[in-house]
Amino acid sequence: MTPIKVLLVEDSPVAIGLYKKLLESSPEIQVVGTALDGNQALAAIPSLKPQVIVTDLQMPGMDGYELIKQAMAKYPVPILVLSNAVQKDDIDNYFKVLQLGALDVMAKPQGGTANEEELKKTLITKIRVLATKKVSAKPIT
Repeated sequence: MTPIKVLLVEDSPVAIGLYKKLLESSPEIQVVGTALDGNQALAAIPSLKPQVIVTDLQMPGMDGYELIKQAMAKYPVPILVLSNAVQKDDIDNYFKVLQLGALDVMAKPQGGTANEEELKKTLITKIRVLATKKVSAKPIT
């Protein structure tokens, strides 16, 4: 079975390291690249050809909202938002990222007590499902 190619977009090197470690522990996932902001991600998409993008929302330079909008217009691919900006009470942000074209939303674990095994299982399950979805380009409005 060919692994699912994932691009991680996150401005925290610590978070990137954790997500990469968790995802690469599964033979089903291949992290083909990382980017610190939306500009780096957009530049990398054509050559990396990810099947799923996992992105934060709050980043310097091009944030995750603009990345979703630009990626869905130019290189439509399933997008999972993994961010502090989408906690349980952030309904507006949930709807905003879904309207822009993201397919799924996941709140970053809070505090240092995150259960890595549970996070790994949830992330891999979501990526596995998203990789089966077909997405169409969304013109920028």
